[in-house]
Parts: sequence; C-alpha cells; structure tokens
Amino acid sequence: MGLFLQVLTVLVITVSLQGWLPLGCLEEERIALLHLKDSLNYPNGTSLPSWRIAHANCCDWERIVCNSSTGRVTLLDLLGVRNEELGDWYLNASLFLPFQQLNALSLYGNRIAGWVENKGGYELQKLSNLEILDLEYNSFNNSILSFVERLPSLKSLYLDYNRLEGLIDLKESLSSLETLSLDGNNISKLVASRGPSNLRTLSLYNITTYGSSFQLLQLLGAFQNLTTLYLGSNDFRGRILGDALQNLSSLKELYLDGCSLDEHSLQSLGALPSLKNLSLQELNGTVPYGGFLYLKNLKYLDLSYNTLNNSIFQAIETMTSLKTLKLKGCGLNGQISSTQGFLNLKNLEYLDLSDNTLDNNILQSIRAMTSLKTLGLQSCRLNGRIPTTQGLCDLNHLQELYMSDNDLSGFLPLCLANLTSLQRLSLSSNHLKIPMSLSPFHNLSKLKYFDGSGNEIFAEEDDRNMSSKFQLEYLYLSSRGQGAGAFPRFLYHQFSLRYLDLTNIQIKGEFPSWLIENNTYLQELHLENCSLSGPFLLPKNSHVNLSFLSISMNHFRGQIRSEIGAHLPGLEVLFMSDNGFNGSIPFSLGNISSLQWLDLSNNILQGQIPGWIGNMSSLEFLDLSGNNFSGRFPPRFSTSSNLRYVYLSRNKLQGPITMTFYDLAEIFALDLSHNNLTGTIPEWIDRLSNLRFLLLSYNNLEGEIPIQLSRLDRLTLIDLSHNHLSGNILYWMISTHSFPQLYNSRDSLSSSQQSFEFTTKNVSLSYRGSIIWYFTGIDFSCNNFTGEIPPEIGNLSMIKVLNLSHNNLTGPIPPTFWNLKEIESLDLSYNKLDGEIPPRLTELFSLEVFIVAHNNLSGKTPARVAQFATFDESCYKDNPFLCGEPLSKICGVAMPPSPTSTNNEDNGGFMDMKVFYVTFWVAYIMVLLVIGAVLYINPYWRRGWFYFIEVSINNCYYFLVDNFPILSKFGFS
Repeated sequence: MGLFLQVLTVLVITVSLQGWLPLGCLEEERIALLHLKDSLNYPNGTSLPSWRIAHANCCDWERIVCNSSTGRVTLLDLLGVRNEELGDWYLNASLFLPFQQLNALSLYGNRIAGWVENKGGYELQKLSNLEILDLEYNSFNNSILSFVERLPSLKSLYLDYNRLEGLIDLKESLSSLETLSLDGNNISKLVASRGPSNLRTLSLYNITTYGSSFQLLQLLGAFQNLTTLYLGSNDFRGRILGDALQNLSSLKELYLDGCSLDEHSLQSLGALPSLKNLSLQELNGTVPYGGFLYLKNLKYLDLSYNTLNNSIFQAIETMTSLKTLKLKGCGLNGQISSTQGFLNLKNLEYLDLSDNTLDNNILQSIRAMTSLKTLGLQSCRLNGRIPTTQGLCDLNHLQELYMSDNDLSGFLPLCLANLTSLQRLSLSSNHLKIPMSLSPFHNLSKLKYFDGSGNEIFAEEDDRNMSSKFQLEYLYLSSRGQGAGAFPRFLYHQFSLRYLDLTNIQIKGEFPSWLIENNTYLQELHLENCSLSGPFLLPKNSHVNLSFLSISMNHFRGQIRSEIGAHLPGLEVLFMSDNGFNGSIPFSLGNISSLQWLDLSNNILQGQIPGWIGNMSSLEFLDLSGNNFSGRFPPRFSTSSNLRYVYLSRNKLQGPITMTFYDLAEIFALDLSHNNLTGTIPEWIDRLSNLRFLLLSYNNLEGEIPIQLSRLDRLTLIDLSHNHLSGNILYWMISTHSFPQLYNSRDSLSSSQQSFEFTTKNVSLSYRGSIIWYFTGIDFSCNNFTGEIPPEIGNLSMIKVLNLSHNNLTGPIPPTFWNLKEIESLDLSYNKLDGEIPPRLTELFSLEVFIVAHNNLSGKTPARVAQFATFDESCYKDNPFLCGEPLSKICGVAMPPSPTSTNNEDNGGFMDMKVFYVTFWVAYIMVLLVIGAVLYINPYWRRGWFYFIEVSINNCYYFLVDNFPILSKFGFS
C-alpha cells in the first residue's frame, strides 16, 4: 500500500502540472462515472455523495483527477467506497472503457470477487494508458492474472490480500511491469521463466503464513534486475534465505520486518554487496550479531521494536556509510555512552531513538554526530531542563528535532537560536515554559513547523525592534488554559500559515479575520476557548482554502453573518458552539457543498430548523442542541443525505417525530431529548438500521414501544426516560446481541465531537469523545411501564447502565441479572417488585450503584461482601418485608421464611400460607371454645341460642319450599 501511495502521489503531481486552465470533464466520462457510482452503491450503498448529476464538472468530484489540458479523467481513487456489509460482488469492467486516458485506478478494499460474466476483465485491454492498478483487499482469485496480462502499459500491480493460491505464473505479456505486490495470499510457487524482465520491486509479505509449501524464494533468481524486495512477516529460519538471495546481485533494498530469522539468515545478508537499505523491524526473537559486519555500504538500517544485544552496536559502528539509523522502541535504558559505537557515526543524518528510556546525557553524547539532520527523542522519559551547553545546540545541520511526550521543564535555552538550519521542531506534551511571542526562534529563518502544545504558554512583551525571520506553515500552541494577553506581534507578519492552533490560550480581543486575509493558504484555524468576544468578523474577500474553522467556547455575540457561505466556500468543518450567537442559521451555509461537520450547539439561536439542511449532501455531523429552536422538524431529509450524527436536544421542538429521518439508513446517533415532542415512537424506526445511540428522554411521548424497535440490534445506548410511555417491556424489545465495544468511525473527528447527556450512577453527566463508543446503557425510568421485567435482559452481558426506576413494574428481579458482568449502575427503585433479591448479584464486581428502594421486596438483603458492602440503607429502604444489614430490621431466627413469587400465585398476598392456615385454625377453635363456655355458664344465653338456631332452621326450610319451582327452571332440580 505504501508503494502505491508513493507512485500515486507522483502521478497526481505530474497530471496536475500538465496545464493551468481546466476545461471540465467530458460528458461521456461524467455519465460513465454516474453509472459507476450506481454500480458501486447497488443495492443500498451511499458512497460518493459529491458525484451528482447537478454538478456538471466531474473533475471537481472527490477521488478524481483530470488532465487539465484535455479534461479527461486520468486517476480514479475508489479505495473502500463500497459498504463492506453488502458482501462480495462482481463488477462490470466495461464501465471503465470511456476513460481512455486513465493512468491510475484503485479499487482497494471493495470486496470484488471478479468481473461480471460477458462484461469482464478482457475489456481492460482497451485501457492502453493504464500504468497503476491497485486491487488490494478484494476477493479476486487466480483468474485475475489472465485479465491484467492484457494491459500493455501496466507498470505497477497490487494484488495484496486477495484469494490467490497455489502456482502463480507471470506471463511474458507483463513485460512492462516494474512493481508487483502479492502480500497476504496463499501462494506456494511463483513461476516467472518468461515473466517480466523489467521487474524492479517485488513484495511477498505474509506469504509463508498462508502457503502450505514454500518454493517461492528459490525462484527469485529469475528476476535478475530486482532492486527492491519486500519479504516481511515470513519465517526464514535456516538457510532458505541465503539460498534465495545469493543470485540477487542488483538488490539494493530488502525489507524483512516481522520475520522469524536466526543467525544463518542474517549471515546470508553479507552476500548482498549492493545492499543500501535494510529494514528488520519487530523480528521474532533477539537480533543476533550475524552478518552485519559485512554491510559496509549500508546507508539505511531500521532495527525498531527489537531486543538488541550489546554486540549489535559494535557491528553498527563499522557501517561508516550509514546515513539513517532507527532504534525506536528497542528497550534502551539509562545512559547511552560513546562506547556503544553508533554515537560516533560521523556521516549519520537521521537518528530515531524514540520510545526508549534515556537520560539527559544523550543530548550531550550526540555532539559527535556533526552531520545529523533529523533527531527523534519522543517518549524517552527525558526530564529536567534542556542542557544549554554543548551537545544539542552544536548540531548546526539539524533540520528536524522531535522531543515531544517527555518530562522536560523550565524555559527554552537561548542556544536553540544556534540551530539555524532547523525547519521542524516538536516540543509538545512537556512542562516547558514557552513564550507566545516565540522569541527564542526569531532568528531561525528556515523554521516552518513548531509544535509547543501541551506546555505552559505565557505572555511576553513583544520587542518592537525584533521581527521574526521565519515564515511558519504549521503552528501548534494549544495549552492548558493560560492567559497570553493579545495576539503576538509576529502573527501579523505571517503569510504562509496552513495550520494554526491556539486552543485554550486566553487571548482578549475580536476574531482575527486578518489572519485569514493574510494567509491565503490557511487550511485549519483552531481558536477554541480563547476568550475572544465581540462580533464574528469575516474576511473581506472569499477564502477558498480554509477547510476547518473552530471558534467554540468563546464569547462571540450577535448574529452569524449571512454571507458566511460566500466568504468561506471551502469549509468542511465549522464549529461555533458555546458562544452567544442569536438569530437564525444563515441560508448561505446551505451553499457550502463541501461542509461535512456543523456544530452550532449551546448558543441562543432560534426559529425553526431550516429545511435546506436536509439537502446538504456532504453533511455528516449536525449538532444544534442547546438552543431555542421551536416548531416542528424540517421536512424529510434528502435520500442523498450523508448524515450520521444528529443532535437536536435541549431545544423547544414540538409535535410528533415525523418522517424527517426516514431515509437516514446510515445514521449512528440520534439525540432528540429535552424537547416537547408528542405522539408515539414511529413504527418506521427500524429503517435506521445502523443506529447505535437513540436518546428520546424528557419529552411527552406516549403509547407502547413499537415492536420495530427490536430490529435495531446494533443499539448500544437507548434512553426513553421521562416520558409517558406505557405497556410491557417485552423481551423482543431488547436486543440479546453482544453490544459492540467500538465502532471504527470514518473520521476520528466525528468521534471526538460526539456528545450526549445520560444518567448513570444516579448522576446526569455529559459524555463526549471516543468514550461513548465504549458506553452501553438502557434508561426507561420515569414512565408508566407495567408487567414483569423480562429475564432476557440478563443476556446483555456488556451493558454498563440499566435504569428501570419510577415505573409500575411487578414480579421478581430476574435471577438472570447475575450475567450482567459489566454493569456499573442498576436502578430498579420506585416500582412494585416483589420476591427476594437474587443472592448471586454479589458476583457483579463492577457494580458501583445498586438501588431497589420503594418496592415490595422481601427476605434477606444480599450478603455484605465485595461491592455490596458499600451499599447503605437508602439502597433498600421502603421494602416492608426486607430485612438484614444495612437495614435496621434484623432477620430473627423465629421469623417465618420469606415469601416467593410462587407462594403467592394463589392469593397474590405477601403472607406465608402455612402461617395463615395455622393462625386460622387456632382462632377458629378458640372461638368455638369461648362460645361453648359462655353457653354452659349462662342458662339464659343458652336458651336464647337454641331458640335462634330453631328459628333459623325453620326460615331456611320455608324459603326452599316457596322458591323451589322457580329454581327448577334454571336447572337446580
């Protein structure tokens, strides 16, 4: 893949320089692209949203490069555009025939199994200009080779991780082929007796892992002109590697990363006199001394992520021609002295020691490397001050210095001004004190990149007589919230900025529109939490290059300028949350066709949500929460909408949940909580088949939960609390699938911006960023649900929060709840639950909050072990038949057994039936004895009693005689 990107970059630059005035694409190619889009998306895909009929110039579409002289398509990058869940499929290769000048085609990662019958790869022979073909990570079998052999100009072919197997025969027709990559296939033999004699680069990564027998390496001698060989992630223990390499006298680059090698394997490397580059990253086992002594002409050596013997440094010391040495993550500890050899390499230009444990003496020991241009010391646990004498400041040729993620402190040494060749400097994530004026670097005229983020940025009075000699392109100064006064003076004289990040620096003043005006190449501007105020000022003229603008968490006021879309037409990301913007959303935002992320949350915006938002085909992320939007939802979103995250909570939206979201099949998050929504949950909810987060809490929804909701088996978080929903929580409503722990978002930015409010552990919290992909929970509290808790909820083993409180649920707590091994908060309070608390709940070792108060539970409380020892009386109170610690009611020895749900099926009461029967008969016998005793003692009462009995008998007799004819009519004869 790396080879392909390098070649592709060169090709893109070459094509883009072929002319200056683009003519627009040809109509026949535009139509062909639309047909190709339909094929890739069939039956339910949503890829390539910018490929639309309304856009006449297809050369402006994503993933396309055109020849600026002819207007013809020269590059098609279709990497991973087809939804993987649609499975393997067959592509009609004739769709590419209209592109007569196509030079490069990537179909990487689309699960293509082959070509459509009768419209197959034979058609590709007409693509006479195709030089680069990338078919990696698909499902092609060996038959693909007969098709690519018909491409006369093909120079680079990538078939990594397909289903090639067995014998691979490279035909003579591939005479132009210079690069071939076959990584990760099940190949056992490679025949190339008549194959491509011009082959220069061959990649066979991860072959022996798959192949049942391995005869590949013995045949490498057929490629006499081979200069670059990739053999990573294979097992070459023994003499097999030496036998294979002995005839490759022209080999200059060898990559054996991740291989299993032994002493014999490494000794064979000495037979490669022309070898210049050698990569041995992450080998299995300790790297032996071996044949390194013989590689006198080696210029590039990468031993990263290995366990090195001390003798290896003696071998490196003999490589006097070495220019690049990478020892990243090699477990180097403590002080590295000059006796270890490599520190005396006079010609070394690139040294990477990152991810080791070093001390500050390394900064003085490297002074002998006078030719050093790049030094990597990231994550080396360096601490204290940067030495100010000798060592680091003596490296006059140093161009790149990386010292991020250490524990360095104090002020920057003034001697850094001696590094006059320095172009890139990264000091991020330390404890350094860095002046916002960047005064220590003013003389570094070649400095283009500086990253000082995560340090203490302090204000320093600018010297009016000192002007900076540099023109920065990338400046990162985000800090921990220090005050820095006004914008530093040097920024007013920067004209080459492409990326500027001043996040969390407290700068008082208005929005710096002059920054955008002065820097016409500016692409990203981060001004979050900078204490800026006043109106939001736009640049005077249109700025087409700015793609990312974040001014969240400031004090801007007033309306968002109506012409924002015209002045910033290239925006892809716009974050303006947590300010004081009022009024409505400007209509011109809808004209920014490239806008993908829009966050206007936590302002004072009002009115209705405009309907044109639904027509923004590129929009993926929309957050309008925390405003004063009212009325109903906008009309149904367009079927071409690419929306995946919709946050509309904490507004004043009214009415039912309409068909607005009906077509958003790819949506992941929908938050409509804290509004005034009415009606029921719509039955079409199952159309949102990819939904992970559904939040509808704090509304006025009613009715039962539709059965269609059960089909959303990817839900990881659902909050229906504080509504008027009713009915049973049926088992089909709850997905019994394991909750996915992480979803790989298409863009990390989408993940970092997501947020929602959810109640857990009895506290309502706002969750933001990547943590939400690990968060799973159900909140049905504060509704009118009835019936028993379905035991199937116990199958949700990954759930972390379950809240069913404040309902009318009855029956027992399901014993299956002991399966909720990841649960942290369980609230079942304020219901009508009965029976015992399942004793195995004490096995829920992640449980931090457990509340069953205000129910009709009985029996003993769970044993005071593990986390249950921390739950106090409030967790169990107002259960009249519950006893045991921490309650004050003690379970006595004579206390009758606790009733269970089966005991009470007949009478629905709470008293033990054995106790009832004994009590009844004792009382009955006592009453009879009392009556007998009274009648025996008092003769008057005795005569009265017998008289009463005699009258009662006579009355019964005459009643039956008088009413017998009537009763006989009803069958009582």
